[in-house]
Amino acid sequence: MCGIVGYIGKQEASPLLLEGLKRLEYRGYDSAGVAVLTEKELKLKKHKGRVTELAKHVSGNSLSGNLGICHTRWATHGAVTEENAHPHVSFDGKIAMVHNGVIENYLSIKKFLEGEGYSFYSETDSEVFCNLIAYHYAKEDSESETRFPDSVRRTLKHIEGTYGIAVICADHPTELVGARKGSPLIVGIGPDEYLLASDVSAIIRRTSNVVYLNDGEIVSLKNGELNLLTNDEEILTPEIKTIDWDIAESELGDYEHYMLKEIFEQSGALENAMRGRFSDDMSTAKFGGLNTTAQELRQIDRILLCACGTAWHACLVGEYLIERFARIPVEVEYASEFRYRNAPLDKNTLVLVISQSGETIDTLAALRESKRKGYKTLAINNSVGSTIARESDGGIYQHAGPEIGVASTKAFTSQLHILSMLALYLGRLRDMSFQDGLEYVAALKQAPELVTETVKLSDQILEISKKYKDMTDCLFLGRQDMFPIALEGALKLKEISYIHAEGYPAAEMKHGPIALISAECPVIVLATQPDIHEKLVSNIQEVKARGAPVIAIANRSNPLPKEIADDQILIPDCHRAVLPILASIPTQLLSYHIANLRGCDVDKPRNLAKSVTVE
Repeated sequence: MCGIVGYIGKQEASPLLLEGLKRLEYRGYDSAGVAVLTEKELKLKKHKGRVTELAKHVSGNSLSGNLGICHTRWATHGAVTEENAHPHVSFDGKIAMVHNGVIENYLSIKKFLEGEGYSFYSETDSEVFCNLIAYHYAKEDSESETRFPDSVRRTLKHIEGTYGIAVICADHPTELVGARKGSPLIVGIGPDEYLLASDVSAIIRRTSNVVYLNDGEIVSLKNGELNLLTNDEEILTPEIKTIDWDIAESELGDYEHYMLKEIFEQSGALENAMRGRFSDDMSTAKFGGLNTTAQELRQIDRILLCACGTAWHACLVGEYLIERFARIPVEVEYASEFRYRNAPLDKNTLVLVISQSGETIDTLAALRESKRKGYKTLAINNSVGSTIARESDGGIYQHAGPEIGVASTKAFTSQLHILSMLALYLGRLRDMSFQDGLEYVAALKQAPELVTETVKLSDQILEISKKYKDMTDCLFLGRQDMFPIALEGALKLKEISYIHAEGYPAAEMKHGPIALISAECPVIVLATQPDIHEKLVSNIQEVKARGAPVIAIANRSNPLPKEIADDQILIPDCHRAVLPILASIPTQLLSYHIANLRGCDVDKPRNLAKSVTVE
């Protein structure tokens, strides 16, 4: 979850490193540091806090040099202190390293190194990793041209856990070494320079040509050469890819926060999700990257959806959509649980994993477990070239553009839209009629316009937010496909405003949560389904009877009675395939405005990072 950038070339390294690090700060922002190497010395600056704090201490020529590494941290091992910040330098001062991941056997390695006379200054597993490289470096032939990368390779054979690393050595001022296992790492190739980074956003200003490292690969960048090999010394030919998105997509522009910008970008994200994905007769969807035939999909009699966090909520919506429109049984699993339990799966089960970044460690592990057991495994993700995209049997790219805000918005609704298209596609392979398919496609194509209408409610929702910004507890209630939206709304509120919030099926409220209902606990009700409107009104009456304020999200054509809704947000009427998207937008705006009014850092909420790449 940390951010890594490395640079070797002809330019001054530190300004380029800091610029890239600022673009990676959504991956972690507890502390930051940079190390630059010249022919004479290794220079290091670390600071607790954001990258801007580090930048204040890197001024003038204090860190002059053409080779360097830097890091922004999301704490795993050890408290948030300057000592625990990266880069770490080995006991002998030879090796400097930045690391994303978790080393599971670091205690045994640390004990061994202490027996060899090594001392440690931090609480981190990463410093142990760094010193183990120094230990192997000291044992390598001092005359060997590959002494430095060989010491890294030998170290990796003793490491248990996950890592994405960038390493420099004081004796080798023209060489940068990187390696990965479980944590993303890419190489950027520019004119007379190379970059290492956790994410393309860090290097897109410098180059659009990249090499995505696979697990178990090591790269040495030296004298204009890129040498790629495996841990077993197999020499590889780098496969250069081109990044296809514009740097302007990741700029804040005129918006106060990335989260607000990305809420307003949802219409365009849905357009991109649909582009080129409908049949000529507009009666069904089509996907070019599934790598499976219609005949094979007709044989599927069960679908397993796997994800974490917000993507898991998208899976829950997908369960309702696929079962309703395609009539295929669907089960939803937390990826973190699926990988550790022996779930019985029928041979005709299709596994679909969802991850915005394509690097979520638990989702990646679930994908690998599914493939290991021989199941067809597809993926929905937003990152071309990500590990999940490369390792799945096939999949669907979201094309939502970069999402910088930690709290997912446009990536979530893009996932919902793709799942709705998938439900249509599978339904048309089975028993959905041509006419129903035409109506479904028309509804999907209208969704961007309806989203544009819905985000215009922002000013009204701001006024509502002013009334409830000081609450300490909140309940979100919904039924059927609105229950996952209630879960997602509660997650958004607690993620960025730190207000305790829970999502429940509305009818389940009286089976426990009703004990929390009071005048100090507002209840947000998703009252958007006409077929169960009366049942939901009864649930709301139970809330009102206990004095709780009610904020209702309802359809324009079917609002709630004014006497039972203290505040009401009316969204456009729409097809059930699009409803979860429209209903989620007011919850996003409500969470955003409340967090902003409370003075919270909306884009960088405490203790959270955008991409979870460690267990």
